Amino acid sequence: MDVKKDWYSISEELHRRYRGKLEVVPKVPIRSFDDFSIWYTPGVAEPCRRIKAGGKELSLEYTFRWNLVAVVTDGTRVLGLGKIGPEAGLPVMEGKSLLFKYLGGVDAVPLALATTDADKFIEVVKLLEPSFGGINLEDIEQPKCFYILEKLRNALEIPVWHDDQQGTAVVNLAAVLNALKIVGKKLSDIRVAIIGAGASGIATAKYLMAAGVKAGNIYMVDTKGILHRDRADLRTGDFSVRWKKEMADITNAEGRVGGMAEAIKGTDVLIGLSTPGPGVIKPEWIRSMNDNPVVFPLANPVPEIWPWEAKEAGAKVVGTARSDFPNQINNSLAFPAVFRGALTVGARKITDGMCLAAAYAIAEFAEKEGISNDRILPTMDEVELYIYEAIKVAEKAVEEGVVRRKVSRSELETDIRELILRPKKYLKIAEENSLIK
Repeated sequence: MDVKKDWYSISEELHRRYRGKLEVVPKVPIRSFDDFSIWYTPGVAEPCRRIKAGGKELSLEYTFRWNLVAVVTDGTRVLGLGKIGPEAGLPVMEGKSLLFKYLGGVDAVPLALATTDADKFIEVVKLLEPSFGGINLEDIEQPKCFYILEKLRNALEIPVWHDDQQGTAVVNLAAVLNALKIVGKKLSDIRVAIIGAGASGIATAKYLMAAGVKAGNIYMVDTKGILHRDRADLRTGDFSVRWKKEMADITNAEGRVGGMAEAIKGTDVLIGLSTPGPGVIKPEWIRSMNDNPVVFPLANPVPEIWPWEAKEAGAKVVGTARSDFPNQINNSLAFPAVFRGALTVGARKITDGMCLAAAYAIAEFAEKEGISNDRILPTMDEVELYIYEAIKVAEKAVEEGVVRRKVSRSELETDIRELILRPKKYLKIAEENSLIK
């Protein structure tokens, strides 16, 4: 049986049967129709008056906005499928919303926008701010995604992040941290090749540098070769290459030129964020790396090189984006807990410091449980990870002074634990009562 085709056919059948993955259910008691005098008119007028008199931020106390995230896309770069449009991208956004709820206790709504214009996209999201407590940008082509994230982070008073940038970078950093413990190397000493200079590649490079990797020891490759200061196409002043130019100016201190082979030679860590394989990364290139190399071919749905080929070529630790191989490196370890922590303390933004706190928390949690060549990260079913990580993110937000709500450590843990466990309890009740069949 072809497992991949089987998953596709099962998914198609069940999506059609359930007609989507989400629904809205009440969270307040309705004992009689008199209760609607509280939840709707006339009683609802009082919280409305309070928000009007006390300021718009009171809507975060009187409504579910405080725990509500919009998962927003334009369908231009969807999950290994490319530019398929907003309607075709909606099942992915709905799935992301399901993960938000199940793993992080975060209410999330998928929003697929019928525009590919970056400024229109930004304007729509800005107009939606009064209804949401956070914005998760998803599956947007680059370089537009950099521009959208930058503008919205500066414009909005709620957390905004792009999962293909920050989410990927957080989990990649956590994976590198623990892989280096296995091979006995330090961040400050290593050389890193990043194959792919798009949203996830650039964000990963930035977070590696923030954690202690020397900028000059990072070698990034796009479809035209290694990024370096003298590349003519990055010196045109074209706005579309601005973010690559920034990387070319600070990475690759020795001025390497060429392609993947030249970038990979003599490095300690290889991160593939490029074209689905196999055969994109050659075994001989891994053999040219330093002793005990770490190799993460993360392309979906097929890694740039098969894990067993990488190991045969000398890789000491190998991770992919797939759940059917050891060491799955997946954004789902990051975004539910990051938003859980941010929303619980009413954060106004998700800072790079909060993202680094998440990466360290993921790595620390895995190490506490025991790491090995085939287990450098926790798995999605480790509920305590999300609680631990969310607390660390929330505490960092408080430390950085970007929160509306300060609570004690014990209150924070109680709130986060209850919110993360709540959807699992609901699902059990729903299944036991045939509300979900």
